[in-house]
Amino acid sequence: MLLSYRVFNLKNERFVIMGSNKRTIFIFLTLLFMFFIFAGLPATSLSIEKMADKQEVKQQDNPYAKAEIKIKIIPSLNKTFGYDIFINGQPALHQPHIPALPGNKGFTTKQRAQKVAEFVVKKIRKNNMPPTVTIDDLNKMGVLK
Repeated sequence: MLLSYRVFNLKNERFVIMGSNKRTIFIFLTLLFMFFIFAGLPATSLSIEKMADKQEVKQQDNPYAKAEIKIKIIPSLNKTFGYDIFINGQPALHQPHIPALPGNKGFTTKQRAQKVAEFVVKKIRKNNMPPTVTIDDLNKMGVLK
């Protein structure tokens, strides 16, 4: 199938008029493109509103704010200590060694294990899950001395 073109000059301007089949395809594709662009705009604005609603719900729901959280200091290797954390009577965290450090060395005193366990409970209460402890946190608490 051959497409026909008409070329004509108007005041030294050269114009090309596409054949009717090609022009129809061009108009159809342009309208189809515009349809998809305008059809997608309302869906985008609705999805942004839904995302904002979900974020509000997530900020309000903190299952640990009023939970019963208990700490139990446990013995570890070489006369050192670790801790267990229970949430609503269920074991949630078992930490027999110092977090953030390589190896399996425990805390030298029960007080140091208690201090870090209380720090972890504060993170859990704020819904910072998982409750990570960094070396800087340990240094600030003075448990590595």
